[in-house]
Amino acid sequence: MKLKITLALSFLFVLVGFTAFKMDDDPFAQLLQKFDEYTSKYPQEKVHLHLDKPYYAIGDDIWFKAYVLNSKTSAPSTISKILYVELINEKDSLKKLIKLPLMSGITWGDIKLTDSLSEGNYRIRAYTNYMRNFGTDFFFDKTIKIGNSWANKVFTKTTYNFTKENTTDKVTATIHFEDKNGIAYSENDVSYDVQLDYRSAAKGRVKTDLKGDAVIIFTNNQSFQNKTGKIVATLTLPNKEKVVKSIPITSTSNDVDVQFMPEGGSLIEELPQKVAVKAVSSNGHGENVEGTVIDSEGNPVTSFSTAYLGMGTFVFNSQSGKSYSAKVKFKDGSEKTFKLPLAAKSGYAISLNNSDTSKVVLKIMASADLVNSSELKVVAQHGGNVYYVSKAKMDKQVLLATIPRKNLPSGVVQFTLFSGTNQPIAERLIFNNNKADLIDVNINGSGVSTAKKGKAAFTFDATNETKPVLGSFSVSVTNATKVAPDDDNETNILTSLLLTSDLTGYVEKPNHYFLKDDAQTQKELDNLMLTQGWRRFIWKNIINNVGPNITYKPEESITISGTITKGNKPVTNGKVMLMATKGTMYILDTVTNAEGKFVFDNLSFSDSTKFVVQARTKTDRKFVEISLDVVPKQIVTKNKNGADIDVNVNNTLMKYIKESDNYFNEMTRLGLLERTIKLDEVTITEKKNPAKNSSNLNGAGRADFVMTSADLSTCVTLSQCLQGRLPGVIFRGNVPYLMRSQNTPIQLIVDGMQMEADFLDNVSPVDVESIELLKSIGNTAIYGSQGGGGVIIITTKRGDGARSYDRYAPGIVTFNPKGFSLSREFYSPKYDAESTSSKADFRTTIYWNPQVVADKDGKAKFQFYNADEPSTYRVVIEGIDAFGHLARKVYTYDVK
Repeated sequence: MKLKITLALSFLFVLVGFTAFKMDDDPFAQLLQKFDEYTSKYPQEKVHLHLDKPYYAIGDDIWFKAYVLNSKTSAPSTISKILYVELINEKDSLKKLIKLPLMSGITWGDIKLTDSLSEGNYRIRAYTNYMRNFGTDFFFDKTIKIGNSWANKVFTKTTYNFTKENTTDKVTATIHFEDKNGIAYSENDVSYDVQLDYRSAAKGRVKTDLKGDAVIIFTNNQSFQNKTGKIVATLTLPNKEKVVKSIPITSTSNDVDVQFMPEGGSLIEELPQKVAVKAVSSNGHGENVEGTVIDSEGNPVTSFSTAYLGMGTFVFNSQSGKSYSAKVKFKDGSEKTFKLPLAAKSGYAISLNNSDTSKVVLKIMASADLVNSSELKVVAQHGGNVYYVSKAKMDKQVLLATIPRKNLPSGVVQFTLFSGTNQPIAERLIFNNNKADLIDVNINGSGVSTAKKGKAAFTFDATNETKPVLGSFSVSVTNATKVAPDDDNETNILTSLLLTSDLTGYVEKPNHYFLKDDAQTQKELDNLMLTQGWRRFIWKNIINNVGPNITYKPEESITISGTITKGNKPVTNGKVMLMATKGTMYILDTVTNAEGKFVFDNLSFSDSTKFVVQARTKTDRKFVEISLDVVPKQIVTKNKNGADIDVNVNNTLMKYIKESDNYFNEMTRLGLLERTIKLDEVTITEKKNPAKNSSNLNGAGRADFVMTSADLSTCVTLSQCLQGRLPGVIFRGNVPYLMRSQNTPIQLIVDGMQMEADFLDNVSPVDVESIELLKSIGNTAIYGSQGGGGVIIITTKRGDGARSYDRYAPGIVTFNPKGFSLSREFYSPKYDAESTSSKADFRTTIYWNPQVVADKDGKAKFQFYNADEPSTYRVVIEGIDAFGHLARKVYTYDVK
């Protein structure tokens, strides 16, 4: 067939600015220019976290390195300079949030799993503030399992059986209870509460049988929804202690949903088209099916089957005047009929043959009535950059073009077919694997000892197309016997930045598509492209000038900003002072603009740093209002990777957490690990501390005299409240003095901040929680010379804890913004010739280094010492260079 599609190079040159193409001459060229301007104005970011291992135990640390890419440039991001990383539990509750500075799109940190956490399915979520504008679908969001055996007395294993009663889903849950040594809890009372989507569906009491099993039966009357939840089971131990277990419900039925998706988006009559099949069980996993397509008269047309994760394809030619259905057979032998999408009588279709390793074959088809009609265009884009543009006059029903794969980048590439009026009419995704976008890592393990506690010295060469690269790499080494890898389901730098970051929804077993480069894997990956959602760049929004609502600005640094008003009017040229304590006090000042706004930027401080913002008019008037700009926290959305939830986390990780116990016990014995020891319940009677939130350096409430908010309800100013009521204190105006030192004003401390004594009446009495007076030498000594004239400590009310700042007086607020978390260094012991350590070494993560740098010659090195156990050690190297080329290498060696 004669080639009818030609590559319009001028369009590509317009986008990169290399030719003087006249935009007025071609509306489609203007559309491409508009697309380039749109994606340049709204570039997007991708985040990947390299975790040191795939699952953890309470007591572990989660070590990670973050890589952030600008999707427009495919280089380490220059949009954002701050990254947020969250640990979220099964209840979609935020357990830990850390804030990290990004340098050239790279940062690293760690999260300590304290024993205040429980076992379960947790999520690691990472994003920048700017990414919030585009929704949570493209955040890094990974489900991890965390086991617990430290203080855990009860282990459970749950199985579910599903049946139907008319249209109602009936679930029989069998929960097995046992202790750490596998001994069943028999004939123990169990109370339970079944919750589906946070609504109670059933409550009751049962007793475990002699095998330690408790059977709980419940129904879901609304089977079309509420299919996930949990069973909160409370087991009463023989000593009457109650242990609560939360057991996930991932489904309430065996239902399988089957979808049929025509290639390009829609079926056209009389055109042979590929139709993709996707069958998903109610727990979110793909399930293989087989079926037959029948026409409206009951005649079989073709058959199909899915071979991997419920995905497959068949070729189908819809005939005029007929409708079609698919009779699908499931693995349990049952059958169900689904209607296929209706075919349009007239239209265009796009088809891509993605099986050739060197080229992509593009096919455009048109119904007979559209031959010799308007000119069509095809655009291929990735990350907001156009890589292929062509025009075609449909003088035949079928046109072909070939695009070399080397001209397309690695990752998800979107092909869009445009009508003569430049409207998108069909789309198709492909995945392209371009070796030129990857870094080759050649490991030299000749200096690696295979002995226990032996030195492992690695070097490697990093190259791209045989040229050395300067790059940043992270290295994780784990004991593969203890931390068994799940190769198919791994999340790594390639799966995150090339695949899942450009797709919406759940991608099952993402690394499966990167383990082999054979025809079968390529076919399975193409089926994923045919069935998975796309949402990054939508042409219709660009054409209609519908841009995203940019609410969250890219963060260059930590910023404290706000507005100063007086009588609801902005204060122009107002004086604003920012005071913070970070070991020592430092002070910054600025002035407000014509709108009363101020900003302190380029700030860098650690977590838990407290600030005071003080404002005055330009004539030093104090009575102004300060409104700080507080960015609301990101809400925790439902887990999009719910299919990765493990019902029996502790049971699944039993081998790992027992092995971890050996390590934790040894560390505890050596005094290197803190853990909580739960004591028997003891009732203690104590007088309530009247100043529990105080910053008193002697300890909250340890003062010569204490007043509380109840004592301050009848006065307008604090000096009025305190005159005659603080023993041994006199006032001159509104300034307090001790009677014994009437030449030295009392030192005033408000929420930990030292203030001038005349600041007292700036604090509103209704906002005060407590006032402590320190006047004896025993209480003032800790404040040194500053406490020579006595100290008054004022603690303001904390409210409900939802505010990040407290406004307790006109002209001043205290502020507790989120600061940067300090990254710790991974501890890796040294067993050199001088070491005589005989302690047992049972580490699961043998080595973690987030910053291994390849120099200008592409050479890098790292070294560590093996642990004390023979095993297979797994070395994982991931990295990136300045051009966005990605690296991943897995290497194993045996320690004997």
